[in-house]
Amino acid sequence: MPAKALMIQGVASNVGKSVLVTALCRIFAQDGYRVAPFKAWNMALNSYVTRDGLEIGRAQGVQAEAAGVEATGDMNPFLLKPKGNMTSQVIMRGKPWADVDAGEGRRDFVNVALPVIEESLGRLRTQFDVIVIEGAGSPAEINLRDRDVANMKVAKMANAPVLLVADIDRGGALAAIVGTLALLPEDERGLVAGSVLNKFRGDFEILRPGIEILERRTGKPVVGVVPYIDEPLIDEEDSVSIERLASLEGAAAVTYAATPAVEIVVIRLPHISNFTDFDALAREPGVRLRYVREGEPLSAPPGASSPDAIIIPGTKNTISDLSYLREAGYAAEILELVRRGAQVIGICGGYQMLGRVLRDPYHTEANTEGLAGRVNGGGAPDEVPGLGLLPTETTFYPGKRTVRVRGRVIARVGWLGELAGEEISGYEIHMGRTTLVGGAAPIFQVRDDIGSQDEARGRDQDAMEASGKPVGGGDIASDHGVTFEGAVSPDGLVMGTYLHGIFDNDGFRRAFVNHLRRKKGLSPLPRMDGMSSRALRELNFDKLAALVRKGLNMDMLYRLTGVR
Repeated sequence: MPAKALMIQGVASNVGKSVLVTALCRIFAQDGYRVAPFKAWNMALNSYVTRDGLEIGRAQGVQAEAAGVEATGDMNPFLLKPKGNMTSQVIMRGKPWADVDAGEGRRDFVNVALPVIEESLGRLRTQFDVIVIEGAGSPAEINLRDRDVANMKVAKMANAPVLLVADIDRGGALAAIVGTLALLPEDERGLVAGSVLNKFRGDFEILRPGIEILERRTGKPVVGVVPYIDEPLIDEEDSVSIERLASLEGAAAVTYAATPAVEIVVIRLPHISNFTDFDALAREPGVRLRYVREGEPLSAPPGASSPDAIIIPGTKNTISDLSYLREAGYAAEILELVRRGAQVIGICGGYQMLGRVLRDPYHTEANTEGLAGRVNGGGAPDEVPGLGLLPTETTFYPGKRTVRVRGRVIARVGWLGELAGEEISGYEIHMGRTTLVGGAAPIFQVRDDIGSQDEARGRDQDAMEASGKPVGGGDIASDHGVTFEGAVSPDGLVMGTYLHGIFDNDGFRRAFVNHLRRKKGLSPLPRMDGMSSRALRELNFDKLAALVRKGLNMDMLYRLTGVR
């Protein structure tokens, strides 16, 4: 028998659909069902690498973890990653497929997408008991109805009852539910089984009359009122969520008021991706982590001491965001802070920026030629200078590397020396190969995790043969699939790595924080004085499930889905 399905749609973006789907995946799993998440079409720069090396939306990867199952490409058949200029890279079932613009390309894309979505959904329904489906944005965007492949078309495919979610904390939630239903065609309105009021804080008795009027007006039950959750229990997916993450700034300093804070700044690049890399770091005792927006100095507020560390994060468009660093004045500020002894770390695209030169002979980066002209003052269109803080060179090729890795620290420079032999894990999602050209040491020795794949390898080899240009390994290849990865400067102040999730490694993260503490004359924290990141993640899934279970009418929800 094919799996039962339940679909969570929203009256708008950022109303909490992903969080509710995550909670429901955990709840159904706790209740003994084999459950899987599904989102047909997702636009996000935070992504997730499956065990077999496929790239999907981060939300679906996290939802699969909450369900206790391995994530697969079928759980998010289409992921769109904005590149700039109204163009997105389309990832189909985990692999790069094409670049699509927001106009005619998007309309043509619908005809390709629907059969793939139906096939992926059908395959999942043969493997699980329950599928919890997440919509995108709102189903009532009437100007986009013909090209909406994420909402009601999917509900019809799955014959899934739909719950409309509204964010009551913002205000206007009841009107948004009524308005959304009014804009839906009659057949789609019939698919809506009820609504959920999310992010509620206040006196329920004051809300009760509104719920009664809403139910009479729509003829649809309110299936639950979910409380506002103060702490971010799961990974955020969209860059708009950085606004919420910004509320973490100083939270650790308040909690550990007796401990002077270490200051870490993350530059909020225009195309920032996988900013979840820094969630665990933000929760370290005594750490104040701050996202720097355009126009804000790295040392803030005015008169404050310099940050102890600057992180240049991952990006979907390295060359464009490198240009941004220069034009916004951050490149010069970074160089000055390094001269004064600040630590700089580049992750993925940030790592590429730290090097001497970036080459894009195949124009895989959006708008490379125009940007190169601006950066170089009319220089070679296929090449731009990096920040020059690491002796590395990066060349972009058409292939994309998506892989989980495991390995160990091998660098003996500075604070990394105390970690020699420490086991680490992470994942890579990048285009381009980086080569060490002298004066720097690799940081890690890594091996692809079992089942992962490097889709870039074959394509890059073909490109090398066609161009006659050398291709750096990922960074320096050695025998038996083992690779030397990352780079650290001789003085240890500058380091870069392709590894997303590196700060999720408890030992590595704590050693980094302690290094910064020692530089400020503070005593180090214990090696590990709390729950591991993995255990905390599982605890947070359970905590989220308990909060949502309490807010929902679970008997009604089970009746709607027909699971029981």
